[in-house]
Amino acid sequence: MIRRSAARVAIALVALAALVGRSAPAVAVESVQPANPAHLADSAANAPGLRECRVVGLENAVRCGAVRRPLDPAHADRGAITVAYVVVPAMARRKLPDPVFILAGGPGQSATALAATVMPLLARLNNRRDIVFVDQRGTGRSAPLVCDEPGGEEWAAQADPDRQFQLLMRCKATLLKRLDLRSEADLGRFTTVLAVQDLDAVRRDLGAERVDLIGFSYGTRVALEMLRQFPTTVRRSVLDGVAPPDMALPASFSVDNQAAFDALLAACRAEPACAKTHPKLRQHWLDLLASLPREVRAPHPLTGRDESFTLTRAMVLSAVRGALYAPALASALPVAIERAAAGRPEGLIGLAASFTSRKAAQLAIGMHFSVVCTEDLPRLAASPDRPSADFADDFARNYERMCAGWPRGDVPAAFYTLGPATSPVLILSGAVDPATPPRHGERVAGLLGPMARHVVVPHAGHGTMAIGCLRDVVFRFIDAADERAALAVDASCVASIPRPPAFRPIEPAAGGLREPMR
Repeated sequence: MIRRSAARVAIALVALAALVGRSAPAVAVESVQPANPAHLADSAANAPGLRECRVVGLENAVRCGAVRRPLDPAHADRGAITVAYVVVPAMARRKLPDPVFILAGGPGQSATALAATVMPLLARLNNRRDIVFVDQRGTGRSAPLVCDEPGGEEWAAQADPDRQFQLLMRCKATLLKRLDLRSEADLGRFTTVLAVQDLDAVRRDLGAERVDLIGFSYGTRVALEMLRQFPTTVRRSVLDGVAPPDMALPASFSVDNQAAFDALLAACRAEPACAKTHPKLRQHWLDLLASLPREVRAPHPLTGRDESFTLTRAMVLSAVRGALYAPALASALPVAIERAAAGRPEGLIGLAASFTSRKAAQLAIGMHFSVVCTEDLPRLAASPDRPSADFADDFARNYERMCAGWPRGDVPAAFYTLGPATSPVLILSGAVDPATPPRHGERVAGLLGPMARHVVVPHAGHGTMAIGCLRDVVFRFIDAADERAALAVDASCVASIPRPPAFRPIEPAAGGLREPMR
């Protein structure tokens, strides 16, 4: 469902909402309310500290819990926050003792908001295991660093970098008052390192000796940090789209975007229908970039009203990058690019709106910057990733500007190191992922050693677990009786997953519709 408030999220901001998993898009939690009070005694007897509740989108009642955590564990006297979580109980009476923790992407996505979308992928696991959704500090119902969304803005205002910086600074001031924080420095206490300590507190609150982890995108960084800080508490880990702690997120944008886009161009050349319809796609792309900035007129994708605005390079690159997250959306890029080069940008704008309305509208932007400005920006200058020809350094420059005004926390040097894993880790990578492609998964698998298995899914974008047989692969990996069987799980089924063919629009004609252009 497209929310009207999503209109405030600029096309340029798509670049900043980098690592939200497409396989598990955010779904708003409208309420988490107590269920029938008559059942509270039973649920409390079975699981002390939890209360029966209902989450929008889930058919059955679940259980809600919370732990109080110091905002800064090194100075417990500086205040505390509540970290909320939801447990979807195992269906079987004789459940297994290792619950599955779901780690959301973003950074900035609420895990509990994913519950209704993710649970269909976990039905077999949920038969004998509890599924746990923890709202990471700064998201959902855990001291959320959510920025207000002014409505009614036109595209020109949304895409203005100065406007976006002003909104972020306004958000910072609001959050300091809303959360009753003592200083701006407190906004730097929402890092991955501290969030993992919260996660272990939830594990202890549930009385679980060991847990299984499923991380999506940025959630894989959380899982890796859990393996570093609390290795003996993790039984199995699934990393879907690896975002390692040392990747220097803004610098990797350009390289990974370019690789995914080049793969799109190559796929079009290899597909007879696409090659015939778009024989000069690369040249049209270069022509489009060379023509920017340019004045255009197009209907707003959410309101339908015609607007005149300046189409910039940043807007085009962000729109293309957003579509590359999902091959089904990327299939529309050839026709959208060619029409934009001819002065008709509505296709690109529509793709950008589809991306932002599903992603950034549910992102806790403040938490996003608290993580990225603390963990990634300090490593930007030393990153081996250099700007690519088409995507240049636009994304990195955007982050540098935003982070110049956002508080940063502290991270230990050990955070950036990955040692050998002591429990099985299944790494999943989409071959054409523009954010967390296989090169990151391959390197992480090498550092984790023989306990890691890397599976590359051909033609997949950002997030793979919802594709074809992958949910069953994940189930067999976690459910395997021993470590050797888990690492030997058969994933050959992914080889048959095809790439969507290039989109061919049905053109209107006098008297009705006619066949697509040939």
